[in-house]
Amino acid sequence: MRSVTLLGATGSIGASTIDLLKRERGRYRVEAVTAHRNAASLARLARELGARYAAVADPQAYRELKESLAGSGIESGAGESGLMEAAQRPADWVMAAISGSIGLRPTLAAVERGATVALANKECLVCAGALFMRRAAAAGAVILPVDSEHNAVFQALNAGRREDVRRVVLTASGGPFRTWSAAAIKAATPEQASRHPNWSMGVKITIDSATLMNKGLELIEAHHLFALAPAEIDILVHPQSIVHGLVEFCDGSMIAQFGVPDMRIPIAHCLAWPARIQGPAARLDLAKLATLSFEEPDLERFPALGVARRALETGGAAPTVLNAANEVAVREFVAHRLGFSGISALVEATLEAAGRRGISAEPASIEDAIGIDHTARSMASALLPEIAAKAS
Repeated sequence: MRSVTLLGATGSIGASTIDLLKRERGRYRVEAVTAHRNAASLARLARELGARYAAVADPQAYRELKESLAGSGIESGAGESGLMEAAQRPADWVMAAISGSIGLRPTLAAVERGATVALANKECLVCAGALFMRRAAAAGAVILPVDSEHNAVFQALNAGRREDVRRVVLTASGGPFRTWSAAAIKAATPEQASRHPNWSMGVKITIDSATLMNKGLELIEAHHLFALAPAEIDILVHPQSIVHGLVEFCDGSMIAQFGVPDMRIPIAHCLAWPARIQGPAARLDLAKLATLSFEEPDLERFPALGVARRALETGGAAPTVLNAANEVAVREFVAHRLGFSGISALVEATLEAAGRRGISAEPASIEDAIGIDHTARSMASALLPEIAAKAS
């Protein structure tokens, strides 16, 4: 029986993972579960799953969590120390699905004890990718990519030798505005940007998909996960979201992973790896689909992807700045204080400002990464009025 910990149990990735765990109760034992502040839901899940420990990131939610777990025998914690305790408990397999920079330290803690870590937290690789992968290698940890695109590449890479790989291709649905004109995209509302045509995800990642920034962040992740040069990673828009990733080898062969757009497929792959389990996702009927189409991304209508690629090519602190500025920009867009086109503009302006201030060194520690993150957020907030006025 494999013991598992869920860092971020109440989000969409956590819910999909729990669905799989409930279907395979004889194969998995839950060690720990965490949430941001939803104490009632976390306590319910901890009881249902028979977890030994539960923690909330928000200390103000601790009392509710402790009261909800009274009499269950389940230990509880809160704050960063509570998340660290969850990550350090003796689980064989850890789902790292805490969103945001708050997930950096707990995920690294799981890595440094040599666990198998199913990685759904983008910040670990975007903000501190080189550091994270070095620590994983030193600890003998196994990093399994949960994102459907990276998981597809991970599976396809098994078809050949690493030295024979020519390039990898990550696919993008194109988001809700794929066929919109530039003028219509500029006027897009948060409500429109939050309606993804294929996937059911959180608001932040759905808006990132609308700008194509999500694919830019995935470029950076792929660079670190698979030790690829920026020129070895391409993006194709694939509206059906059936082909999730491809690997091209030196002989011209291209190996792809297909599947319906259901996150339980890559999660199931990671949960059972190196074996496989029966998954509940709908089976793919290619004859019914009939047509799969691909197109180049339009960087004029979706400049965020180009901004992210330049940050990857620049390296150093640029990806950390990119991620922080994008989080600020999306927050302001959702609050109707920044237009849609202002998202990429604010990120680009923040990167330029960071360059002028000499913020260029790659983070050498988690503290460095968090420091750069905080500085970039402050710069983005300071630039907001000017960019918002131009994007209106």
